[in-house]
Amino acid sequence: MMERNRQRGNVLLSTLGFSLGLILLFTMVANILPQVEGEAPVDSEVDLGALTMDSFVSLGEELFRGKGTCTLCHNNLGRAPDILVMNMVDTSSERLSDTRYQGGAADVEAYLRESMIDPSGYVVASFGKKGSDDTESPMPTVNKAPLNLSDIEIDAIIAFMQSKDGGEVTVALPTEAPAVAEESAAGGGAAPAESGEAAIAKYGCSACHLISGSGGDLGPDLSGIAARLDAQQLQQAITEPNAVISEGFAVGLMPTDFANKMTVSELKMVVDLLLKQ
Repeated sequence: MMERNRQRGNVLLSTLGFSLGLILLFTMVANILPQVEGEAPVDSEVDLGALTMDSFVSLGEELFRGKGTCTLCHNNLGRAPDILVMNMVDTSSERLSDTRYQGGAADVEAYLRESMIDPSGYVVASFGKKGSDDTESPMPTVNKAPLNLSDIEIDAIIAFMQSKDGGEVTVALPTEAPAVAEESAAGGGAAPAESGEAAIAKYGCSACHLISGSGGDLGPDLSGIAARLDAQQLQQAITEPNAVISEGFAVGLMPTDFANKMTVSELKMVVDLLLKQ
């Protein structure tokens, strides 16, 4: 009888151990894989009734360093002009009078806005897309995917740019909340991409990477990436970009939140597409 009870106990312990092992395995896999549902960037919450110019400027700085991802390129690494150490009011005035300027702005405020929504209107010498002779900017348009900054958010960044060096802020405080997109009102984010090409466009990969001979050069060239990385390494490069840094590039250039934004299927489609090019 004692032997039978001992055998039953061993079976119970083995079953319990196996179950705990499965739970641990599933937990590890869940933490490794990106989330099933991606989330589109959302407009910053702005309490218009309590908004002051100081708080609007602070919002602009927060957006510049955060959601706008401006500091990924505009820093001291030389991939784009280091805006934070430049007087952007004076610089904007100089660029407006430059014979190379092709935009339509008439003053500093308009130029700063234009530089975000039409960055190729003026391309700083040596900072254009490779092969464009400084006529095309590698900078993404901030009011479109993947950044999707609202008009209020863009104005807040302009206010920060004007004020950071003691300049006069000419941007008016917002008085009306921005219109809510239909998909946001319904409680949903951007729909998952249905192809690798759509996912690359959705997340703006080609703004920094050359893909199939087209795109930017702020990040590593992904053309022919299959000769250098396998599927697992490429997935890690997307979801954990600072784990392995390509030669000639610095830590922190690529956003680290794609594992939370991309769906599992989007990630797989992007990896498959890049490996086939």
